[in-house]
Amino acid sequence: MSTTAHPSPAGRRLAQLTLLATGVVYGDIGTSPLYAFRECFKPEYGLAPDPANIYGVL
Repeated sequence: MSTTAHPSPAGRRLAQLTLLATGVVYGDIGTSPLYAFRECFKPEYGLAPDPANIYGVL
């Protein structure tokens, strides 16, 4: 089994990869509560969007 050494990303390429990874992580974290609220507070569930329930969803 042979292995090939790849150079580590540096400079501009490293900055691009860092920005991309940050966008993926925080983009997902940033939108997840919106989907959770949309689903949890649907009228058919009868859950009132009061402070205690909002805190519980988070």
